[in-house]
Amino acid sequence: MKRDTKIVRGQVQPDPTTGAIIPPIYQTATYALEEVGKDKGFDYTRSANPTRQTMEEYLALIEGGQFGVAFSSGMATVDSCLKLLKSGDHIICSDDVYGGVSRHFNQILNNYNLEFTYVDSQNVANIEAAIKPKTKMIWIETPTNPLLKITDLEAVGKIAKSHNILFGVDSTFATPVFLRPLEFGADLVMHSTTKYLSGHNQLIGGIVITDREDLFDSLKFIQKTVGAVPGPFDCWLTILGLKTLDVRMQKHNENGIQIAHYLEGHPKVERVIYPGLESHPMHHIAQEQMSGYSGMISFELKGGLESGKALMNYVELCLLAESLGAVESMITHPATMTHADVPREDRLARGFSDGLVRLSVGIENVTDIISDLEQALEKA
Repeated sequence: MKRDTKIVRGQVQPDPTTGAIIPPIYQTATYALEEVGKDKGFDYTRSANPTRQTMEEYLALIEGGQFGVAFSSGMATVDSCLKLLKSGDHIICSDDVYGGVSRHFNQILNNYNLEFTYVDSQNVANIEAAIKPKTKMIWIETPTNPLLKITDLEAVGKIAKSHNILFGVDSTFATPVFLRPLEFGADLVMHSTTKYLSGHNQLIGGIVITDREDLFDSLKFIQKTVGAVPGPFDCWLTILGLKTLDVRMQKHNENGIQIAHYLEGHPKVERVIYPGLESHPMHHIAQEQMSGYSGMISFELKGGLESGKALMNYVELCLLAESLGAVESMITHPATMTHADVPREDRLARGFSDGLVRLSVGIENVTDIISDLEQALEKA
């Protein structure tokens, strides 16, 4: 079965009771047992739910993994992955990650004696140099949020394996359509299903996928014990979104490439960051490990912060909004929105300026998106 067919169909079969093509929503909290000690595989929805299980298996299949464990949000997924560790453990993390991740690491998990070292993972030598005897996990975003840094996953996978360190990858921006980190040695791959996977701004959720049964068993225990699980209806909506994931991602990618080239040639634009551009410092690695570049673009205007704010206030088609990865184009000011809790000096040190604009390119007609940016740039 070809990958695009697999993404459309998964392993979902018509419902054996009714023949329904779309899986049922099992909107229930609990299940009747046949007798004491005997159930039909489900006893309480915090532990397992048929709709959630269908979604977990679906996502594991298209990611190329054996096991999927779903959570109520992307952040709940990250938190659960970190619960695989113990007090005193050390984690090496990409320096450019979603602001909610760094906030969680620095303001919550630090209180539980977990130590974090942030490195520019574009240079894998930085990862090797940061390893300590107590290093137990390498956590990578690629492409990163919002600077779209690209990490050579195969190289990091070899480092992690040689030191017996867990290797986790947040692949939300790429999706399984364009990147499958398990193929490069990752132990854990997580996605915010809120974004491209569901794709329609309709839910909050997260998933982690692994090929290792020991990690799956531990994550299932965490899922059951903590209870940060998605509801059946959200899982059902995600299943619907997955059916169009491949065609949506191809359109996001097609539009993203055209808009990145347009912005790169605009006289008011200082720089454009997009892995599909030859000007991206890690374009060669993106070409090698990705089959597309998705729809995320970051850029800065020559007028700095004030011009950037003006642009975001003047767009009409693009929505000024926090999220990303939906069919609608959305524009964000990371310094005051998604990454507001990241200290300014930390942002500036890694090239993340106050004037940076992040654009999540939707699947509208590309000429309409460019026309909207053009009229806003004229006023900025």
